[in-house]
Amino acid sequence: MSHVYLSLGSNQGNKRKNMITALALLAERAGDIPSLSAFYETEPWGFESENTFLNAVAYLQTTLSPTDLLALTQQIERELGRTVKSENYAYHDRPIDIDILLYDDWVYKTPELTVPHPLMHRRRFVLEPLAEVAPALRHPVLHRTVDELLHAL
Repeated sequence: MSHVYLSLGSNQGNKRKNMITALALLAERAGDIPSLSAFYETEPWGFESENTFLNAVAYLQTTLSPTDLLALTQQIERELGRTVKSENYAYHDRPIDIDILLYDDWVYKTPELTVPHPLMHRRRFVLEPLAEVAPALRHPVLHRTVDELLHAL
């Protein structure tokens, strides 16, 4: 069983419903979600938009490989109406975004997926809910806890 931390965000449509539906689909198709942060309302990061986000972090226990989990998260995003995926840090409004932040203590890099998420340590909207769920969790590359990373922002 692998231990995975996912970041979820929504800034289009019924944001709360999008988040709850995505979480239900993850629990149904990927494994158990024993811990979930509160939902945080945040400003867009990396682009301009009039729409605020709801963000959360989920702790997932799964038997899926990183690539299988990525395929599943992208499928769920499409099912919930996401049609444009961010590329080269060009972000857009979206009904749902699901990012794999950490997968066990692995350092994993393919053209499709980098774990740990390469920008997680710069994003308050990721670190605050992650600190709620796992403050003592250690980043496998930066060798600092989530709490330490949050306080360094």
